[in-house]
Amino acid sequence: MTHGAALSPGISRGTPARSARLARDSWIIARRDLQHWIAQPAPVLISLLFPVLTLLMFGYLFGGALTVPGGGSYREFLAPGMFVTTMLFGIEGTMAAITTDAARGVTDRFRSIPMSAGAVVAGRCIADMLGSVLGLAVMLAAGLATGWRWHGAASNLALGLGLLLLLRFALLWLGIYLGLIVKGPEAVAGIQILVWPLGFGSSIFVAPSTMPAWLGAIAQWNPLSSTAAATRHLFGNPNVIGQSWIATHAVLMATIWPLLIAGLFVPLAAHRYRHLDR
Repeated sequence: MTHGAALSPGISRGTPARSARLARDSWIIARRDLQHWIAQPAPVLISLLFPVLTLLMFGYLFGGALTVPGGGSYREFLAPGMFVTTMLFGIEGTMAAITTDAARGVTDRFRSIPMSAGAVVAGRCIADMLGSVLGLAVMLAAGLATGWRWHGAASNLALGLGLLLLLRFALLWLGIYLGLIVKGPEAVAGIQILVWPLGFGSSIFVAPSTMPAWLGAIAQWNPLSSTAAATRHLFGNPNVIGQSWIATHAVLMATIWPLLIAGLFVPLAAHRYRHLDR
């Protein structure tokens, strides 16, 4: 029998039955992950507080020396960028969870029992998205406490938050894929080293116009920059709109980039999961 291919008695092989079974099994896996977080809250608290510490450090320690081209509060400029960074930092937690389960044989045990084949990665996706909602809520509270405000309609606020979670969804699947291809938890450290250059090489902390021309061009095409610029625009915060096409279509690109990333890594992660034992 193929791993994860068995069906429970009485369940047909029709698409609705498979979908219902996938949803049920995925929630079981997600609930397991959530219970682990409750039993071991220290890593969760660190992941929630680290972005807050970064916000405070840049906002208060460095903020006085940084200005926003065109004027405006640097803290209001910084906060949406830090919301984006929170979505980026989630890659590390996703990778660590996937590689740890694989190293301990948990993933193989799940694949050997009669459950929906995609439930393991789908369950991780559900759990991590719920964690991201919590992390974003903590960052919103921290932003409000440090002087950030949104200005405009509630619909724009909702759209901005939706774009942030869409980016997290896409990066989550990148994290799942990387977690499935690396050899062990130790390899996560290598990815952590790359996360910071990806974040700093964007408009999260400073305007691309303040960078060398070649680096500023790269920063403008960084997917994180599109989401940062789009959320600043939607929240009515100080923004840095360049003259390039991608800079003037930030909301559109903040939608397209995550869809492209997810469209690439969802099938790659599914394929890798199906061939873990090869």
